[in-house]
Amino acid sequence: MTLCFITGNKNKFEEVKAVLPVVEQLDIDLPEIQEIDAKEVIKAKLIGALNHKKAEFIVEDTSLYIDYLNGLPGPLVKWFLKTIGNDGLFNIVEKLGNMKAEAKTIIGYAKSPEEIYYFEGSIEGKIVSPRGNAGFGWDPIFQPDGFSKSFAEMNQEEKNKISMRRVALTQLKEFISKL
Repeated sequence: MTLCFITGNKNKFEEVKAVLPVVEQLDIDLPEIQEIDAKEVIKAKLIGALNHKKAEFIVEDTSLYIDYLNGLPGPLVKWFLKTIGNDGLFNIVEKLGNMKAEAKTIIGYAKSPEEIYYFEGSIEGKIVSPRGNAGFGWDPIFQPDGFSKSFAEMNQEEKNKISMRRVALTQLKEFISKL
């Protein structure tokens, strides 16, 4: 059966393809519920995907959890970026005085609505003034602990070695290999 990763983001697809070479990209619009629980967002997307065609699907949600904001924006980061951008997120955190953050990717895998599995990777870090031109989304403002570069200052190989998406993908790959 075909394994489809549903995304319109070519950067995300390249990261997934590097770990799961058999995956195919499927760019379809799915409902994206607004929910603070990323697993609920993923479940809604997977159920929507299963209505499109007979295949196995993976979807992911990569969230940014800011310590001082009790985890906001979390899965809502996309909307924060659309309204205030990376500069706005940095300015908020800088004014609050607590730069700690966590980047988290949750990947959902489904064969059917009754068979949905979740794989999670996270990395601690801090919010920094936007810098770097690589990556996408909030990569310019996230600097992983133990590193002097933001994700956007790292090349793809550097980022992929430590990224939360890589951790979740590795768990998914191990799970699939046992099926």
